[in-house]
Amino acid sequence: MIPGTEGYAEQAAELVEQYESVPFIEKHQAVLHLLPTRPCRVLDIGAGTGADASWFAGEGHSVVAVEPTGEFRQAGMALHPSPLIEWVDDCLPGLEVTRRRMQRFDLICLSAVWMHLNEQERRLAMPNVVSLLAENGVILMSLRHGPIPSGRRMFEVTAEETTRLARSHGLQTVLSTRTQSTLLQNRLAGVEWSRMAFSPCPSNS
Repeated sequence: MIPGTEGYAEQAAELVEQYESVPFIEKHQAVLHLLPTRPCRVLDIGAGTGADASWFAGEGHSVVAVEPTGEFRQAGMALHPSPLIEWVDDCLPGLEVTRRRMQRFDLICLSAVWMHLNEQERRLAMPNVVSLLAENGVILMSLRHGPIPSGRRMFEVTAEETTRLARSHGLQTVLSTRTQSTLLQNRLAGVEWSRMAFSPCPSNS
């Protein structure tokens, strides 16, 4: 079993509808000011049904959508057929397929992904993600806090731990804030999100 994918294939039909129901602008309000305004290279890790990838493609960005769950990839290709989106079957922590492409990305998104990895997997994953970041790129990450849905594999990951791990791999934190869930049922259940952004530390040379 791929780390963190437990329960998703079984609930794919329900989740596809849920993922497609929340507008990008509403979901990512906290980080909109950090998004590139000119077409660039975007890596969407854990792309789900491609709702975010589709928004980026609509803005003219070239997107590599990484998603290990076949049901989501198939739904994404059907729902968002864009020549600017390339789907890749790959997963954290290794991202072996993606890293073999030898590409660097201006924006890397890990939306509702990182908390599916245990501590050891997070330590393995961070340098692999950083290796894919362009010199002046940005990593966007969201961490879920609250009750864990039945059948899912999630861990309570703090913003503080994530900041320390990012710093140890040459990143600086440019945003760290906490927001409520955009989904009513999640808000009622007490679900909150840490919205974080990282960029490479300035060179000392």
